Amino acid sequence: MRIDKYLKVSRIIKRRTVANEACEQERVKINGKVAKPGTEVKIGDKIEIQFGNNNTKIEVTSIAEHVSKVDSKEMYNLL
Repeated sequence: MRIDKYLKVSRIIKRRTVANEACEQERVKINGKVAKPGTEVKIGDKIEIQFGNNNTKIEVTSIAEHVSKVDSKEMYNLL
C-alpha cells in the first residue's frame, strides 16, 4: 500500500492530499529514508512523521484497504 493512502486509512493524517504534501515536503521517513507519496509500506516498517516540532514514530502492524475508525488504531504501534 502507498504511504499516503496508509496514513489516511490508519487516520494518522485525516486527508490523503495532506499526507501527499507531507511526503513531498520530506516530512515522512520510512525506516530512516525519506518517503515519496508512492513509496510502498510493509508490515514491520517504522514510519517517522514530522509535524512542526513534533516527531511521531510508529511501527506498521497491519495493512488494510478499508478500516473502521475503532479498528484503525490497531494498524500501528506508537514508538
